[in-house]
Amino acid sequence: MTVRAALLIAASLILAPGLADAGTFRWASGGDVSSMDPYARNETFLITFTANIYEPLARRNKQLALEPALATAWGQTGPTTWFFDLRQGVTFSDGTPFTADDVVFSLGRAQGEGSNMQAYFSSVQAIRRAGAFRVEVDTKYPDPLLAMKWASLGIMSKAWAEKNNAATAADMTKNQENFATRNAMGTGPFMLKERKPEERTVLVPNPGWWDRRDHNLDEVIFTPVGNPATRVAALKAGNLDMIYEVPPADTDGLRRDAGLKVIEGPETRVVFVGMDQERPELPESNIKGRNPFQDRRVREAVYRSIDVEAIKRSVMRGQSYPTASLVAPVINGYVADLDRRPAMLKPEDARKLLADAGYPDGFEVGLDCPNDRYVNDDKICVALVPMLARIGIKVALNAQTRNKFFAKIMRKGDYSPGVTSMYLMAWSPGSTYDVHNVLDSLLQTPSAVTKKGQANIGGYSNKAFDELADRIERETDKAAREQMIRQATKIYMDDYAYVPLHQQALVWAASTKVELFQPADNTFPLRYVTVK
Repeated sequence: MTVRAALLIAASLILAPGLADAGTFRWASGGDVSSMDPYARNETFLITFTANIYEPLARRNKQLALEPALATAWGQTGPTTWFFDLRQGVTFSDGTPFTADDVVFSLGRAQGEGSNMQAYFSSVQAIRRAGAFRVEVDTKYPDPLLAMKWASLGIMSKAWAEKNNAATAADMTKNQENFATRNAMGTGPFMLKERKPEERTVLVPNPGWWDRRDHNLDEVIFTPVGNPATRVAALKAGNLDMIYEVPPADTDGLRRDAGLKVIEGPETRVVFVGMDQERPELPESNIKGRNPFQDRRVREAVYRSIDVEAIKRSVMRGQSYPTASLVAPVINGYVADLDRRPAMLKPEDARKLLADAGYPDGFEVGLDCPNDRYVNDDKICVALVPMLARIGIKVALNAQTRNKFFAKIMRKGDYSPGVTSMYLMAWSPGSTYDVHNVLDSLLQTPSAVTKKGQANIGGYSNKAFDELADRIERETDKAAREQMIRQATKIYMDDYAYVPLHQQALVWAASTKVELFQPADNTFPLRYVTVK
């Protein structure tokens, strides 16, 4: 079957007339969830989808504050010792009792081979069982953010994982799979009923869930629909109850539909362009024996030739918030007065910077971009091509599905780099809602030893920055910490480490018969959904 034929069949199925059964919630996104394994990828959509099945020790409430989940209490008994007291009487959906053994196993799996969540364990020295319902953690140094870091880590059943040969995570960067890739079994409000990758995933309520049931759903049907027009048409026709991404061009039309509503607000996610600064030679360029992006002048020329206001106006239809910062204003550690983009360069001035760096004729370079992950992601990349062409940088755009995109660019389990020269990505510090998550994941020197920089795809490295970020992680004095954050922010901005574009606007659309809650971090907890 051709790809085109498969897409036509999928479109016809989702647009087929007919009403859903009562209590059924049907929703769609532009791309599929990558895996059912909660540690497979440190990506918001995968984390929020699997969080309906797997629960963390502490979770976020509607105000994004920590609240008890599988742990009822946590804290520090000393500067480098944490404890987590676990909820008693909880069972996994197969009836297996939840105990400290499952937590120790899960945290070990999350920091182990194949996991993409290793960055959350950089401070950890040891994790141990201290009773059937207590876990203790020793850290190498004081880490006041540990409980917040682990709010993204769903807890798995040790018995289930070991029984099904899934005791370690499958490394998606190596196209590996195991039983947990297509199957799931947790303690959360929903259970996995059916998984057909790239087609549909069906969840049903967990009848033994320990918490109060606020939803009224009998079944949740998720369908990836890559074509934006098809998603919107299915919602208008009543064959979907909600779409997770609304194309900016369709927002006004959806608002005018009496049977629909648009839910929107600023998101904590920042969209940016990254550049490979690690390799001595770019893998996708006509320049041999050198890496242009290792020269600050080249990075500055790229940064100051990208017109974020034009992208906001013509690509995002006003639904973006241009930024110079890698963190949104609601994130702890945002430095407002440094969030000022330098003035755009005239093309001739940018070309002079390239010439001074040794590239008077410019150069050719590849640009990797997802086409189903962020709002108008591929259209943003299309807009970047002529902007950089004006200064002599010829871009070869490679836009592909999120699964192929992340598998190509992400670091492997040993922290070796993926294959990309330049890429479009976005980041939201969804585990801690603190700037340190950005400093640690996106900016610190990548290292399998320190567990830092796992999402630092381009390999930006600055020793002074690394030292500051380490101190920020463990500093408890608020004023001293804020001063160090300011210094670290200025370093990466002055280095043109990345090209921040905009804070993404968060726009969903749903039937007026649906009640749901939209967190600012773009997570989607199904436990808050009701259908009339």
